[in-house]
Amino acid sequence: MTAPAALIDAARSGDARAFEQLVAPYRGELQAHCYRMLGSLHDAEDAVQDSLARAWRSVGSLDERGFVRAWLYKIATNRCLTAIEQRRRRELPVGVAAGTPAAEISWLEPCPDVSPETHYLARETIELAYIAALQHLSATQRAALILRDVLGFSAAEVAEQLDTSTAAVNSALQRARKAIGSAAPTQQSVLRDLGDAAVADVVTRWADAWQAGDVDAIVAMLAADARYSMPPLPQWYRGHDEIRAFLRHGPLQSRWRFLPTTANSQLAFGTYLWDEAAAAYVPGGLDVLTLREGRVAEVVAFLSADFTRFGLPARLPA
Repeated sequence: MTAPAALIDAARSGDARAFEQLVAPYRGELQAHCYRMLGSLHDAEDAVQDSLARAWRSVGSLDERGFVRAWLYKIATNRCLTAIEQRRRRELPVGVAAGTPAAEISWLEPCPDVSPETHYLARETIELAYIAALQHLSATQRAALILRDVLGFSAAEVAEQLDTSTAAVNSALQRARKAIGSAAPTQQSVLRDLGDAAVADVVTRWADAWQAGDVDAIVAMLAADARYSMPPLPQWYRGHDEIRAFLRHGPLQSRWRFLPTTANSQLAFGTYLWDEAAAAYVPGGLDVLTLREGRVAEVVAFLSADFTRFGLPARLPA
């Protein structure tokens, strides 16, 4: 889709309001793109702001054809490639090699859901497993895969955006697809197959079990090989016995309240821990759940998540 010529001319002549009208429709998808590239919501926001600032400074390079979306993606992608060169790969605790010093680890961050207007296929590419897998690709492979398979640019368009050849793009894309390929169903398909009633039942039983401090009820909802991790802590637990022991001697020593939400297009909960000094329930972590065949296959508890970004209150009264 091309922008109106009059709007482009006005922006190129220095009209800031016209420029904002040009870029406003793409802010949300640019942030999702930068999040896929970088694995960090904060870094993605910085990249988008920097990209738009660069776009404003170079708005004269936008030609009369008005391909604003491709022009913005080129700027944002190259900003992300520069950022990737300057920092470490982001991980979830389960992906970190044993013995890796904590100072050398950057953690993935959760992301609020994409806008309702975005097609459901895009929601699948914001799930935690997909974002984590992307971080293991080289920067160029990551960019090629996202631009081509997620965003639908042609190989020639991707080559132009990355300042390379179509052959190089196709080669990077082939390697990326092979590395990231997975037969595991997406959470979007799992939730659709379960249906609204079954998902609501999982939400209710999970929250009730935690709020009652019922470790047996929690463990009964887990898959046999379930995993539980808590970034930015490096520890993680696997299987009923490990998770049961951890819960019994750790979190379930405290009182909790759970509020359902969504994050990364997955089922999630804002978890609130009772704080005696505050006489209120305060944030304990944003728990993002992965379901498989009606059971909880993974819990990633993001201990430092900003609840307000996910439509959750900063605290709950007694």
